Amino acid sequence: MNQPATQPEVTIIEGARPLGGDPVDVVIRDGVIESIRTPGDASDPHARIVRGEGLVLLPGLVDLHTHLREPGREDAETIRTGSAAAALGGFTAVHAMANTSPVTDTAGVAIQVWRQGRAAGYVDVRPVGAVTVGLEGKRLAGLGAMADSAAGVRVFSDDGRCVADPLRMRRALEYVKAFDGVIAQHAQDHRLTENAQMHEGVVSAELGLEGWPAAAEESIIARDILLADHVGSRLHICHVSTAGSVELIRFAKQRGLRVTAEVTPHHLMLTDETARTYDPVYKVNPPLRTQADVDALRAGLIDGTIDIVATDHAPHTHDDKTCEWDVAAFGMLGLPTALSVVIATVGDGLGWDGIADRMSTVPARIGRMTDQGRPIAIGEPANLTLVDPDARWIVRAADFPGPSRNCPYEGMELPGKVVATFYRGTATVLDGELQW
Repeated sequence: MNQPATQPEVTIIEGARPLGGDPVDVVIRDGVIESIRTPGDASDPHARIVRGEGLVLLPGLVDLHTHLREPGREDAETIRTGSAAAALGGFTAVHAMANTSPVTDTAGVAIQVWRQGRAAGYVDVRPVGAVTVGLEGKRLAGLGAMADSAAGVRVFSDDGRCVADPLRMRRALEYVKAFDGVIAQHAQDHRLTENAQMHEGVVSAELGLEGWPAAAEESIIARDILLADHVGSRLHICHVSTAGSVELIRFAKQRGLRVTAEVTPHHLMLTDETARTYDPVYKVNPPLRTQADVDALRAGLIDGTIDIVATDHAPHTHDDKTCEWDVAAFGMLGLPTALSVVIATVGDGLGWDGIADRMSTVPARIGRMTDQGRPIAIGEPANLTLVDPDARWIVRAADFPGPSRNCPYEGMELPGKVVATFYRGTATVLDGELQW
């Protein structure tokens, strides 16, 4: 792993407040939390001291839905730059989606992504395997081989495309039961979204842009809930965006089904009104919806109907986003801003315990990561995030790692700032700056 040669053996975080609680000193040695003491009791003349007074200590954030673009689109992002962006956002683990070139549909490609993540050294990079070969929806990919590989793939998704064939979806759900895997579905009926550009509603009609109906998402979710019930397998719904989808997931939870769901930060904050600018930075899949949908998503996340926040970090080149709306690529940057957007939109409703649950503990559990999303306790891996809850910062995409600048929050003032990120005890970010 690439890391500074001067990293000390011991780091002491002084006076930080785990999950917003009472201040403590946290002593990290050899990548593990060695002790948690009353402030001032921890002393070591050779330790690196990180001042944590007034700061909140969280378990390292875990993203279940990241596009790192490598292999194939290194002009938009690389595993190294995406990992660095994740560390700046307080993440210590990300799941890299399979829609690369070549597609991550074999153990060989999965291992390549995993190894490059380890070489970058900022975060754990867990590959997400494709459900079908080439994301074409026709033949199942080598799910078992990817699961048995060194990469240890447990999440499978054709994200960017829906597994539209119900028989193919059923077989995938059946297959992953053997190794406790999960199928993460991109819920989109493509027949209902041909040439669609934004949410179907009043704004799309006024702007003359082809509408994307909520039913295109909800119909697939309803079908797949029934399939998951029939098979008894784990289903995860990617980037939920409508109030109707929340109700369908609530129905599944009430029946005790093994269904989980995610919402993105941008669907918690932004609405289809942003399209009135015709700025393609706001073009995303699924599209930004109405304020009523945003309100339902926030409520669903707070009450636990929606399990996690996932960024759907989707870098694109300047040419792919700075063009006419109808030919622009779908997607937004999300890793460096995710925590701040969550604080801004649902922070009061969730509290620090809830934020840690939705952005660390539960995504790690869904992805079957045993050493991420762990409690802040003695003997646990030192994957930690230190946040200044009182800070406010102006978003400047030019300050982010990587070549892409398609950030929908550009120029916006957001609350909460990641001060430090510790990955396996190593400080990848200190004082808000990458360490290498």
